[in-house]
Amino acid sequence: MDATEQIWMNGEFVPWDAARTHVLAHTLHYGAGAFEGVRAYRTDEGTAIFRLDAHLDRLFYSAAAIQMPMRFDKGAMRAAAIDLVRRNRLSEGYLRPIAFFGYGVMCVSPEQAPVDTVIACWPWGAYLPHEMVDLKISRYPRIPANATVADAKLTGNYLNGILAVNEIRGTRYHEVLLLDTNGNVAEGSGENIFFVKGGALHTPQLGMILPGITRATVMEIARDEGIRVVERDIRPEEAFAAEEAFFTGTAAEVTPIRSIDDHVIGPGEVGPITRRLRQIYLDAVHGRNARYRRFLTSVG
Repeated sequence: MDATEQIWMNGEFVPWDAARTHVLAHTLHYGAGAFEGVRAYRTDEGTAIFRLDAHLDRLFYSAAAIQMPMRFDKGAMRAAAIDLVRRNRLSEGYLRPIAFFGYGVMCVSPEQAPVDTVIACWPWGAYLPHEMVDLKISRYPRIPANATVADAKLTGNYLNGILAVNEIRGTRYHEVLLLDTNGNVAEGSGENIFFVKGGALHTPQLGMILPGITRATVMEIARDEGIRVVERDIRPEEAFAAEEAFFTGTAAEVTPIRSIDDHVIGPGEVGPITRRLRQIYLDAVHGRNARYRRFLTSVG
């Protein structure tokens, strides 16, 4: 991780190395926190943050899911994110807003714990730095919706993904694919997934997956391009037989998938629909497509 100069913490800009919390902070022990991953991109008009408002809306939704009272409103956090990128002279990179229960109590209930709020940013390139990725289906299912709040981006939920990616350490696989408890395709450890079949996009329906902001963006782009989008249950066998497949995510952007459990998808090359949607997405985030400029927040 490349450090930048400042981090916004509880309403103040502090030096990177001074942004610290207590070892007895509640969330460190019990995993109740809400966070986001946001990207900033270099455009012809300067640095811009992609879909900042959508990410902040989801952050507040996730905080509400664990009854975490936010200390700062959306407007204050929006202004802080913009100012932070500007102060750190970050031309392109990643932002991590997070809210968590801090130091004060040590019991399962966080009711009496204070809430700490942080935004950091730093340069960050490709999350999956491969032209195409090979996936392994994990033996761990995606956390069932009735055991957590499946559509909230909560820190504790990601232990599920950690267990899954630990399975492929030292192997040739680049990422994992989790199934839901019914055996249907769910998502990667930190990405949504799409398949191309008969010229249409097929993706798992909401309910057992995180409603990704990049997922929603790519679906909007696809519909604008006249590509039909189908949200439904998808069996692994159907996934193996897809013509194309790709991941979406703020970190992963649009990443083509070569194989799943050693089943090569289509011809094993980046397919035409994947290539088309990826290019439009990259044009959008870099401000090269006027149709999606509304998604960009200029840093100035």
